[in-house]
Amino acid sequence: MREPAGGQLPFFVYGTLRAGEHNHDLFLRGRTSSEEPAVLRGALLYEGPGYPYAVEGGDGTVTGELVTAAPGHYRELTAVLDHLEEYVGPGDPRNLYVRVERDVHTAKGAVRAWVYVAAERVAAGLRAHGTVIPGGDWSAVR
Repeated sequence: MREPAGGQLPFFVYGTLRAGEHNHDLFLRGRTSSEEPAVLRGALLYEGPGYPYAVEGGDGTVTGELVTAAPGHYRELTAVLDHLEEYVGPGDPRNLYVRVERDVHTAKGAVRAWVYVAAERVAAGLRAHGTVIPGGDWSAVR
């Protein structure tokens, strides 16, 4: 597994933050040093209200991109993404997503990254009543 430079984890994005999607330019432009295709294994992708949710568990894969913060932008990027994803902090009941460390896979191998997955209360509702995105690639079905 490749380790991130400087101990700062890259981010795995799979929805509106992917290249070509509406939040990419708003939140990532000028704040990243690299972006490369990646997949998250062991998760399913569910439809959401204009954006998808990755839900851990199952034998699916989620397609997205591994995004590395530009030098000097890591804290800013983390704060911006936490706000966008409505991640307040560990265990907070207001979380829409939670930021977790997971291995994602690129053409170069496995990389440890931050991934925003549905908070458990959201995930439970999606498992019970949600619609899985076939193939786990939100951009392909939009």
